[in-house]
Amino acid sequence: MDRQAILAYAKETYGTAPEYLWDSHPQFAVLRHANNKKWYALVMNVSKDKLGFDSTQEVDVINLKCEPQMAGSLRMTEGILAGYHMNKENWITVLLDGSVSEEMVCMLLDESYALTYHPKKRGKKS
Repeated sequence: MDRQAILAYAKETYGTAPEYLWDSHPQFAVLRHANNKKWYALVMNVSKDKLGFDSTQEVDVINLKCEPQMAGSLRMTEGILAGYHMNKENWITVLLDGSVSEEMVCMLLDESYALTYHPKKRGKKS
């Protein structure tokens, strides 16, 4: 699954449009909930050496929130790493180079969306 397919999936499934927040990283796309503004995904392009590989080639990745109990097991899967620039206990980084199936990426994106969805609490009425 590539960057464009993920952004199309997020638009179709959650009605989410990507936000490009950083002038210094114009391709970094944040996906967040409309109701609470919490991020559920960050799509970026990074140099593989920043991910622990012996290469400076750039690769697209997606950071996703994950249950801590699941994160350790997932990181044993090819193409799934500890969260890059995120809390490594609660976030994973998924390579978008074909090493992780589209079905798995969608499942992890759905899980991240669910984990970060918390409706805004309304103030108490007097």
